[in-house]
Amino acid sequence: MTWETVIGLEIHAQLATKSKIFSGASTAYGASPNTQACAVDLGLPGVLPVLNKDAVYMAAKLGLAIGAKVAERSVFARKNYFYPDLPKGYQISQYELPIVEQGQIQIELDDEEKTIGITRAHLEEDAGKSLHEDFQGLSGIDLNRAGTPLIEIVSEPDMRSAKEAVAYMKKIHSLVRYLEICDGNMQEGSFRCDANVSVRRKGAEKFGTRAELKNLNSFRFVERAINYEVERQIDILEAGGEVIQETRLYDSEKNETRSMRSKEEANDYRYFPDPDLLPVVIESEFLEQVKATLPELPDAKKHRFMQDYSISLYDAVALTANRELADYFEDVVKTSGSESKLCANWVIGDLSGFLNKNNLDISESPVSSEQLAGMLARISDKTISGKIAKQVFEGMWNGEGTADEIIDKKGLKQVTDTGLIEKLVNDAVDNNPQQVEQYKAGKDKLFGFFVGQVMKASKGKANPAQVNELLKKKLADS
Repeated sequence: MTWETVIGLEIHAQLATKSKIFSGASTAYGASPNTQACAVDLGLPGVLPVLNKDAVYMAAKLGLAIGAKVAERSVFARKNYFYPDLPKGYQISQYELPIVEQGQIQIELDDEEKTIGITRAHLEEDAGKSLHEDFQGLSGIDLNRAGTPLIEIVSEPDMRSAKEAVAYMKKIHSLVRYLEICDGNMQEGSFRCDANVSVRRKGAEKFGTRAELKNLNSFRFVERAINYEVERQIDILEAGGEVIQETRLYDSEKNETRSMRSKEEANDYRYFPDPDLLPVVIESEFLEQVKATLPELPDAKKHRFMQDYSISLYDAVALTANRELADYFEDVVKTSGSESKLCANWVIGDLSGFLNKNNLDISESPVSSEQLAGMLARISDKTISGKIAKQVFEGMWNGEGTADEIIDKKGLKQVTDTGLIEKLVNDAVDNNPQQVEQYKAGKDKLFGFFVGQVMKASKGKANPAQVNELLKKKLADS
């Protein structure tokens, strides 16, 4: 029996405000436990919440960026539930009247684009954090995070595979960083998601019973958790059982999901309007001010890159996933004067590879855009080959100087002297008569053997194009 997966994501992005959503307490990460939780965050008697205007501004910015309706009037509600790290016994959120509704976003997968609907995005406060280590078998509660502003972005159930879900999550991650409303740091918990997963028979219209996978904080875990959950549900249904609606946690070490709590109803939180907070009213003048601050968004930049630089959709998506990386690429193209494809290959390939290996962001790269541009200019003018360039790049990464300095210091200039290359070609052919006979007998792959002999003799410095040309002539005449 063939099955179809149905996935919707609820992404929680921590807004980049300096203070909390309803108090003046700091949102800075890394403070000692319970040093940034004030009376308002704890809901102590006699305190009143005051809405942070910057949080509203950031929510409106997101709404405009996804082509959504930014509500003229939205209302905060109390979401009631008990949990040890929720000091008030309720969370201030938005329910029936959220600040953002009916948006959409494009994802790219295997050179194809798909539109994912966004049902809503609403403002809410974060809860605290339970700590289960170093307490002699007990748990501790850190309330520093309580009251931190979040925007919860709820998708339509439009995704049909774990890969689509990851692509969507990456696109939202990229967008909130472009907008500078969230730092996107998943290790610190400022960008995480819950995944609603169900399966149904192929062609069925009615959705299956879903399970909610809570607090997934890496793209890899999202994909693995969804794939496991899909298999689990299919196994249950094919054995004649029923999937129950529940909340599940993903165990990354065992690569499995396990039940956390059941949900008899889809919404069991007893929402009601918060009596201490007035409705949020957004005027058109405010929206115009927000619109004026929007940067060039990832999709617009992606299409511009494809048009202006004649690069593929794959390259454009990779280069525009990160605003700083896109700026770096454009600086390299403009400064080096090299072909856009060469620049894209180095930024996406070697540079990104070194950054990932060393767990660095593009802003922390030891090789500046100007330095990389200098090296690519030397490839373009044939001072060095692409292979030698890898040595030069590694030298720049290790702080050995500019490309020109490294090339001069290590004697890496490409050999373009036709007479010298011709001598090396002659030696390679004359010293390997057996391989010459095999090549002439139809073993064309041996051409690479002769190229290797020449490059080895020149210590990798011979111009590859000249080597190929001269070798073909020599072998034809042999």
